[in-house]
Amino acid sequence: MKRSSLFQTAVLTLLLALFAGSAQAGWLDSLFSSTYTKTRYPIVLVPGVMGFDSLLGVDYWYRIPAELRKDGATVYVVQLSAFNSTEARGEQLLAQVKQIVAATGKGKVNLIGHSHGGPTARYVAAVRPDLVASITTISSPHKGTPLADLLAKVPPGGTIEGVLAPVLDAFATVVDFLSGGGLPQDTFAAIRSLDSAGMAAFNAKYPQGVPATACGQGAATGTNGMRFYSWAGAQPVTNLLDIGDLLTGAASLTMGGQRSDGIVPSCSAHFGTVLRDDYRMNHLDEINLLFGLTDLFETDPVSVYRTHANRLKNAGL
Repeated sequence: MKRSSLFQTAVLTLLLALFAGSAQAGWLDSLFSSTYTKTRYPIVLVPGVMGFDSLLGVDYWYRIPAELRKDGATVYVVQLSAFNSTEARGEQLLAQVKQIVAATGKGKVNLIGHSHGGPTARYVAAVRPDLVASITTISSPHKGTPLADLLAKVPPGGTIEGVLAPVLDAFATVVDFLSGGGLPQDTFAAIRSLDSAGMAAFNAKYPQGVPATACGQGAATGTNGMRFYSWAGAQPVTNLLDIGDLLTGAASLTMGGQRSDGIVPSCSAHFGTVLRDDYRMNHLDEINLLFGLTDLFETDPVSVYRTHANRLKNAGL
């Protein structure tokens, strides 16, 4: 038999042995799979104001959980009050974090919070630091936002609040019902949590990771070696085909000239290690809404989450 024929026979025999001997072990799966996003601890995605997990077929974190799970991450999407105080939402999140830790046996979680989800995650880390490996905030108003400042000027119990509060609470209740939440709603508690005064009071109680200067970096680590990260967009209007840009574009008029994603000033979004605060993304692009219609010349938001999951993995988190 020729040497080439012997070589081909040996290779074929080896391949057949590998396929036969490792079929049940998932050899092919391991050959083509990736662990790029496989963090040590589960990733918990925490929504902001008007947040939901899924609403009438629309996901708040559009495509993000699936893309993280594809390469090894364990991902949970929590359900919180669409509108409520940071502390109320924080207690709701804490209850779900306890359940996730018990179910996975991992001991801790990586919290990633968008908008009001950032302070909500910070609350959990402050009251139960043993359950949190890291916090990442995405365009969260750690120093407040002018939009909330404007809305907070409505006098408590005044005529405008008396009209607006029931309407907004009812709307939030509908959103909550359609997304299967069944949670209490309090619009003005949310607004007053997120205005400058509300966030100043919150930061005084829970200061970890908050920059000491107006637009600086915060501490990179906190209690028990917990890691802190943040990133944000800085472009209110990014895609004229996206109807969500009408909201962020209009809201940007309240920013007083500050660089922002339309809802939150870039400097207010600083927390812990600031990864970036100038993505060409608006407040909805940061969660890949609506339906991934984002700036054509900016990084895909999904890839930002994947890169960060890999960062957490490499940090042993």
